[in-house]
Amino acid sequence: MNKIEQNAALDPVGDRLQRAVQSTLRGQRVRDLLHGVWLGHPLHPAMVQVPVGAWISAAVVDLLPGQRRAATTLVALGTASAVPAAVAGLNDWAGLARDQRRVGLVHAASNAIGVALYAGSLAARMRGRHGMGRALAYLGLSAASVGAYIGGHLAYKQAAQVSQSISELHRMGDDWHSVADLAALPERKLVTREVDDVSVILYRHGDEVTVMLERCPHQSGPLGEGEVQEINGHACVVCPWHGSAFRLNGGEVVHGPAATDQQLLPTRVVDGILQTKLP
Repeated sequence: MNKIEQNAALDPVGDRLQRAVQSTLRGQRVRDLLHGVWLGHPLHPAMVQVPVGAWISAAVVDLLPGQRRAATTLVALGTASAVPAAVAGLNDWAGLARDQRRVGLVHAASNAIGVALYAGSLAARMRGRHGMGRALAYLGLSAASVGAYIGGHLAYKQAAQVSQSISELHRMGDDWHSVADLAALPERKLVTREVDDVSVILYRHGDEVTVMLERCPHQSGPLGEGEVQEINGHACVVCPWHGSAFRLNGGEVVHGPAATDQQLLPTRVVDGILQTKLP
């Protein structure tokens, strides 16, 4: 897996596919839908449960006598549901770092082989060739299982689509921390401060002050260098790297490729000094 991460020979194919995905999925609403912004959670890992569950069920049912129709139905369900799951995955993949895209490309290729084998299995079953259909299905499950393993490496080792900012909380002490003189904070401008070496951004709107982790949860982009834009009537900070947007009055994700909310920290004012702490 480490060799795949470092294999620059995959980049020409990956770069062409990335451009194709980005040119096809142009609309912000479509991309946000596929990222899972509306869900507050990446959509792709939730969607893959349907094809994987259907295919594993088919593998079990295929071992039982008199269950050809049930097995065929499960193979058809899994194959059909794999298509939208793959589209959501490609949408996420196009916003990843280069080493992540290399592994994701192999992940996608393995799953594509699995889908092709299951499509062949379904075609064979529809023609009455159930023995061939079972054989192709088990080969498809093997390919999909390899793809799942690679996807686990992508998520758990490379942290693709995992919040990059939440680990910052583990570096902060439990006490209240003074971060700024409230009267000196400018109105409606981003200010960056450090709390126990953890970077946070401050945003003041009247007497309300937001303290938010500064690292973008998508790819650790510097939100402190981003722009404040009004989106759907709310002031939002937009990441300068990939355009993820978060509401400054609640941390909710508004636009992807980030799919999770950004962490806000509690605040209080003591003798005119703004303080913050762990949630």
